[in-house]
Amino acid sequence: MKDNNNSHASIANLPTPGAPATHPASSACATCPAHNAGNLLKLGVDMTDWDYVVALAGNPNTGKSTVFNALTGLRQHTGNWPGKTVTRAEGGFSYSDKRFKLVDLPGTYSLLSTSLDEEVARDFLLFGQPDVTIIVVDATRLERNLNLALQVLEITDRAVICLNLMDEARRHGLTVDDRRLARDLGVPVVPTAARQGEGLNELLQAVSDVASGETVCKPHRVKTESSAIQSALTTLVAQIQRAFPNVPNARWVALRLLDGDQRIADAIRSGELGDLQRQSPEAAQDLVLRLEAA
Repeated sequence: MKDNNNSHASIANLPTPGAPATHPASSACATCPAHNAGNLLKLGVDMTDWDYVVALAGNPNTGKSTVFNALTGLRQHTGNWPGKTVTRAEGGFSYSDKRFKLVDLPGTYSLLSTSLDEEVARDFLLFGQPDVTIIVVDATRLERNLNLALQVLEITDRAVICLNLMDEARRHGLTVDDRRLARDLGVPVVPTAARQGEGLNELLQAVSDVASGETVCKPHRVKTESSAIQSALTTLVAQIQRAFPNVPNARWVALRLLDGDQRIADAIRSGELGDLQRQSPEAAQDLVLRLEAA
């Protein structure tokens, strides 16, 4: 799949309303792109001539494709993920003088890697490290959709909730407190009705603010494990952080290892997880030995 100079929709002239109230960036490095260009290339995504990469995640039937089409103006490429039979769509847009590549992940209900679609979505979030992940949720079925949202927030702390189908929610007499939801989840929440173009300006502003570091998210992480699992997590997280300093999702990696996730164990053994950042070779080798002994 190859991009060209016409593969994005220019919407840089859209108004830029105020961003959701979140925490200001604490350091200059927060403005740097978070994506891993090398790993993205392995995943078939070329970031040449693009400033940021944005993942689009969500359950099926949440209007995710409508959001994708609305943001890219139908200027998009389709193909398969490398070595997979799963279809991928890519598009892009310009905003605030920056170029954003948008990658539409397979619609899934979870990221537990029990299906090929789930594995593709999970691996892109973990190894591609997108600058922002837009999580599209159905405002009329919020409780069901939040399962995936919470799983995404375990992997990345750079996310925006797109509270879509607000027109349907109003039609059914439903009211969603998006400000409280943003406080509870620790990430921006933007109400939208993508079919009517409602809320898309605000969504773009929120994405831009998270990508640039102007908004720093503090996502909610579910912690309901037993004392025995908490103890194991504490030990394993410390080992992972020694092996891979500053990994943004050490707790999630530890949870997946405790759950017997072979894909994550293989990523540690092969050094793929270490490709995400500078690693401590000695600590990484020690962690591999512990995995081999498990």
